[in-house]
Amino acid sequence: MSTQSTSPSGDAKFNVCRFLRLPQLCSTCVAFSLVADMGTLRGAIGNWSMSFWCVCFAMTFLIALVECCRHPSSFPFFWYNISVTYACYAALICLSASIIYSITYVQFMPYGPNWDRAIAATAFSCIASVLYVIEVAGMRAWYELKEIFFYVHTVRALLKVLETFVAGVIFAFLSNTSLYLHQPALEWCVAVYSICFILAAVVLLLGLAEWEYMLPGPFSIFQLVLSLLSVLLYISALVLWPLYQFSEGFGGQPQRSSGGDCRDELTYDMCAWDQRLAVAVLTAVNLLVYVADLGYWAGQVSVGTEDQPRDS
Repeated sequence: MSTQSTSPSGDAKFNVCRFLRLPQLCSTCVAFSLVADMGTLRGAIGNWSMSFWCVCFAMTFLIALVECCRHPSSFPFFWYNISVTYACYAALICLSASIIYSITYVQFMPYGPNWDRAIAATAFSCIASVLYVIEVAGMRAWYELKEIFFYVHTVRALLKVLETFVAGVIFAFLSNTSLYLHQPALEWCVAVYSICFILAAVVLLLGLAEWEYMLPGPFSIFQLVLSLLSVLLYISALVLWPLYQFSEGFGGQPQRSSGGDCRDELTYDMCAWDQRLAVAVLTAVNLLVYVADLGYWAGQVSVGTEDQPRDS
């Protein structure tokens, strides 16, 4: 169902830029700068977190620049859906960076100036995550939009955001190709993550562009089939990944201590065993999200309805 947009008030635009964009930019910039100031001591985990904060800063700056340079009347409804969807991802990115950076690096640091910088960076990352959540929750009220369907505020869109985000974090851990190369079962798991990510991303883009209703058949049936396929694929990955990574009978390492690079002290990178465990946990999490997605679309098909734009 297509919708039309009406121009938000100019005051609303400047309010968002003033009360959200600037704090978002400051918090991500401060988090990035604090870790960058640690020099070589920040390690690979610090570089990974810095890249996340840098991406959020750059994208937020670009969105703020576009909003300040263009008149509100020139914004199609598609732009608002894109900006809100980005805010969802940014909130998840900053929250993930805060958690991973603190539990895999900060807790092992000795007390001192670098520890203070790391704690402050984690705090500012959490603040940024809260600011992005506020943007997602309050976008419609601040912009005073009329007759604009916020796709990302629907259950189906939030599930797709979670599916693609969790898959993205999995890919970050899989950047260590030694975890799966030359092992067909584990390479199959990587293929599963890639296939399901592409399918979820395509569906999300179809919804943002409102092209989902242009498909030749019922979109609910299409989504139900994709969700069922993704659930089956993720079940295979949830079985094979732990089996080949942690079972001695299949060449895995059942205990963390068996990994030579794993130590309960400050390291500059996550050890391979921890990365394997993280992928296994994230696989289970994403499977639960896909199961929820499957249940949602099964309900939609059974009652013959789909999400419709909400009244403003």
